[in-house]
Amino acid sequence: MKLEGRGTFENSKCVKEFVQRMIAKGCSAFVLDLEKCELMDSTFMGTLASVAFSLRDLESGLLRVIRANERNFSLLEGLGLDHLFQLEPEPVHDSPPSLRTAGPLSSNSDEHRIAILEAHEALVDADPRNAVRFQDVIEYLRQEIADGRSC
Repeated sequence: MKLEGRGTFENSKCVKEFVQRMIAKGCSAFVLDLEKCELMDSTFMGTLASVAFSLRDLESGLLRVIRANERNFSLLEGLGLDHLFQLEPEPVHDSPPSLRTAGPLSSNSDEHRIAILEAHEALVDADPRNAVRFQDVIEYLRQEIADGRSC
């Protein structure tokens, strides 16, 4: 996969769904190229954590994140995600010849809010120190989903 632009809540769900579809087809190793990714929000990083957790359960399951710029590398490391997947400033192994670009989702549905909540919960699962950072976001989303409110 290749992400160009921003990794945000807008394209997190499609990345997760793509990985799930590919796992169903028998894939277990993924490469995410962040060379042209300007920045990532917490939902996107939580989605990466969630994907990494899914891959842990598979034989030879692996997520490689390559070419993250200094800021994105620091964000992933700062949230304790560097232990969940291979984080390579420059690829250690050859990259696949064809990477697919992930696009944004346009909906703002209940499913989208649930995906955002799950991403933030994955950040806490990845590193318990993240609970303090995202406690308010998680509580707000849980309440919003329970009340059936829109974002």
